[in-house]
This record gives sequence, structure tokens and C-alpha cells, in this order.
Amino acid sequence: MASITISNVTKAFGDVVVLREFNEVFHDKEFVTLLGPSGCGKTTMLRMIAGFEKPTTGEIKIGDRVVSGAGTFVPPEKRGIGMVFQSYAVWPHMNVFDNVAYPLKIAKRPKEEIKRKVEHILEIVHLSQYAERFPMQLSGGQQQRVALGRALIAEPSVLLLDEPLSNLDAKLRESMRFEIKQIQRDFGITVVYVTHDQTEAMAMSDRIFVINRGVIQQVGSPTEVYRKPANQFVADFVGTINFLRGEVKNGRIELAGLGQSIPYDGIYKGKVVVAIRPENMSLLPTDKASLTGKLTRTFYLGDVTDCRVDVGGGQYLRLVADSRSYDSLTEDQELTVYIDDFLVYEDDGREDHTKIIT
Repeated sequence: MASITISNVTKAFGDVVVLREFNEVFHDKEFVTLLGPSGCGKTTMLRMIAGFEKPTTGEIKIGDRVVSGAGTFVPPEKRGIGMVFQSYAVWPHMNVFDNVAYPLKIAKRPKEEIKRKVEHILEIVHLSQYAERFPMQLSGGQQQRVALGRALIAEPSVLLLDEPLSNLDAKLRESMRFEIKQIQRDFGITVVYVTHDQTEAMAMSDRIFVINRGVIQQVGSPTEVYRKPANQFVADFVGTINFLRGEVKNGRIELAGLGQSIPYDGIYKGKVVVAIRPENMSLLPTDKASLTGKLTRTFYLGDVTDCRVDVGGGQYLRLVADSRSYDSLTEDQELTVYIDDFLVYEDDGREDHTKIIT
């Protein structure tokens, strides 16, 4: 069993606390993603699981074994983990076969076993035909596969991945996401994945842990985190969203500075923030809610048309329209924006929750 139990873990560097009272269990064979902006503490948590950092307080267990805690510290090489870094960290003087075989050679395993296991891993990561090549002869994606194969060769119970795809181009990142997920399923191992890329987190995870300033903001499946964000930070960080301030009055939200309102029968009273995803608006009539505005910009993206609409008061909405509408839309066109769904939060007074993403 390769669950990871994190109990009351806090990490501080001097007077700076980077993680506060982290209490979670990552379950056996689960794909967990730690998601958050740079400096939020996600990589620090990964490094503590790996054994490269010690918790200031608290305890970490892998399975039933305490690996970090009061009076106990198991070094990284004895934790039964594999780790893949953002920088690949492959040996430039070794060919692909020797890079992948390295952990087994250090463990002094028999040559026949090394050959058999390396050939099997190279087949899994689609590098069998490159076994004799050196890293300088490989693309970035191939080098990342070498690092992944080397991490898997020792059959770890836990695989830790620290932003492994951030140096790859967009198409390669997309293909590698699915390959890593498939490998995790095939091997049946527990994966802890660190990223600031919400698309990676959404595509790969069983559960996402959204972290900000060292504190977990929300834990949930990709659909839960995206559709029901726990607060405005999560709503803003995961996906694209528009924020509009308003006030609840007589079954409607009067939107500040717009002279417009939308119907509302929820639990909040007084000042609120309305959050609307671009894909939850359309130019086709619905019977839910609507706003009027002026189309200011359109961007043709192939599969969709990305629009900016001035709704008044210096505020803009970003919405996604059918790509076929691009030729029929003109800038400065007056139109009605129909809202299929929206979220409402109590207004916390923060200015960064009222801006549109441009």
C-alpha cells in the first residue's frame, strides 16, 4: 500500500512560513495534483515527501512507515519513490539505455535483469528505437521520457513529478499528459504531481489540491474544483472567469456601474461578486439572465470565437462564441449576452476579483 499521510505538517524557512498545518491523505494508486501559483508551497510539499526537505513540524508517512517526523528521517533513496524534475536531469554522457538502467546498476542488479527491465520500460515510454542515442540527440519530450523511464525502472510505490512538462511546447505537453496518466494506470502507482498549469491538473488528476500562500483552498475532483470553486481565488485560478461587483436587492443582483441587473434567488444578501465563465455565456437567447453591451474585440481561434464585450462602467466580459459566428460579428456591434450559469460570492473587497482577463 502506497498511500501518503501528511499530518499537521508546517514548513518554515526562518520567519517565513511556506506551508501551514497540511493535513491530508493521498490514497493508494491515486493521481493527486498540487496546483497553485509560484511560491504557494506546492514544490516544498513535494520535496518533503521526497526527503529533500524536513518538515518544521508534523509527520509524513508512506504506507504505514513514518519517513519524516519527530526523531525520524528516512533519506530519499530509501523511501521507495521515483521523482521526475522540470529540468529532466538526465546524464549527458550516458545513452538512453544507460540513463534508464542507472538506478538498477547502482543497486548492483544482475545484467540479465537490467537488460530485461530496461527494454520493458523503454517500450512503455516509446523509446526502444532510441536506446543507443545520447540526450543531445533527443528532443525535449524524448528527454523527459528518459527521465520518466529512469524514475519507473526501480518500480517505485510513489512517483513524484515536479512540473515535468513546463519546458515542452504546447502540443507535446498535451500528448505527454495522456502518456503519463496511462503509465500511472498501467503501473498502479500513487502519483503526486506539482504544477501551476490548471489544464494539466484538470486533464490528469483524480483529485486536485489548490494551494495559495501555503494554505489549501480547496480539495476535489477536477469537475468539483471547476464547477463549484470554494472561493474567489479558486474560481480565478482554475480556468478563465469574469468578476462583476453587485448588490442583492429584491430578488436581483444590481451590477455596480452597469445600470443592469440579473435575477438571483440564492443565500447571499448585500454586496456580492458575480463570477461568470466565458463558456457559460452565449449570443443565443435563453430564459435565465442577460446583459446588453457592445462588442469591442473578436479573436478567431479555430474552434471558437473569443469575444470581449463592453457592458458599461468601464467593465468588460469575455465570452466564447461558436467559431461559425466570427464572420457575422462586427466590432462596435450592440448585442445581448445571455448567461446560462453564474456563481455568487460575498464581496471580500479585493480589487483583483473585479477585473476581466484580457
